[in-house]
Amino acid sequence: MHQEIQPTKEQVDRANASSVGIVVSEYNDQITGKLCHGAIETLVQAGIARERIVVTRVPGAWELPFATQRLVALRGIAGVIALGAVIKGETSHDQHINRAVSSALMQLSLDHNKPIAFGLLTVNTLEQALHRSGGNKGNKGQECALALLACMRLGKAFDEFQETNE
Repeated sequence: MHQEIQPTKEQVDRANASSVGIVVSEYNDQITGKLCHGAIETLVQAGIARERIVVTRVPGAWELPFATQRLVALRGIAGVIALGAVIKGETSHDQHINRAVSSALMQLSLDHNKPIAFGLLTVNTLEQALHRSGGNKGNKGQECALALLACMRLGKAFDEFQETNE
C-alpha cells in the first residue's frame, strides 16, 4: 500500500498564516496591474490576510528575478508570485528575456525550496495580454495565486510527513 501526501485542514490553515510576496513589473502596467490585483484578491479570498501580502514593484520583467530572490530569501515569506508581461516586438529580445527570467525563477524556487509562481505573460500582441489579464482567457495573476497556495499547502504536508517519518 502506498502513502499519499495531501495537505490537511490544519496544514492549509498554517499555510494561510504565512506571508506571501508578489513581485510585479511596472512595464506594461495596464496589464501587470490587473494581474497583481487578481493575485491579491485571490489570496485574500483563500484566507491570506492582506497585511501578510508583500508587493514589490520592479521596472520590467528582467528585474523580476532580482526582487524575487530578495523576497524568497526572507524567512517570513513562504512563497512568491512573479508577474510581468513581455509582448513580442520587431526583434527577438522577448525570447531572450522570457527564457532568462523563467530559468532564473525556476532556479530560485529550487535553491530556496519555496514555491515561486510564474506569472510572466509571454505574448505576441497587446490583445493577447489583455485577454490573459482579466479578459476572455481569465486572469493569470489569479491562476498564479491558486498555484502558489496549492504548493505552499503541499509544502506544509511535506514538512509534517518528514517530521513523522524521521
